[in-house]
Amino acid sequence: MKKLAFLSFVMFALVACNNNQKNDAAENMDDQETIQETVGDDRDAHGCITSSGETWSELLQGCIQVFNVGQRLNPVATAEGETITSAFVVFNEDNSKLELYLPNDAVTVILDNAGNGIYQNETVKYDSNAAALYINGEKQYIKE
Repeated sequence: MKKLAFLSFVMFALVACNNNQKNDAAENMDDQETIQETVGDDRDAHGCITSSGETWSELLQGCIQVFNVGQRLNPVATAEGETITSAFVVFNEDNSKLELYLPNDAVTVILDNAGNGIYQNETVKYDSNAAALYINGEKQYIKE
């Protein structure tokens, strides 16, 4: 009889401990749901949703996805197995200016149309006829 009472007590204790673990797990899930941010709730200073790839265009004065709106330019020189990081150019409506998005640069560059499809400033030149970007006189990016 003592064995049966002891066995009953042990079973009761195991069931009670297991029940607490389930309650603790449910409480932790509630805490995680409260902490988790809503996707698309990460707006920058201009109101662009960075998680959807939006970035501010100074030229267009709005949020854009450069990979959808701009023209992709790939590096001229890449090593085998190296990740290709593209540059992008975005033209304004009348093609009088373009905005240049270079990899790893937080600030964009705006170039004026100098005629004959050439956009340039002191250090950067984009030839829209050849779809080539020159930095300090060297061809760095091309449209492939």
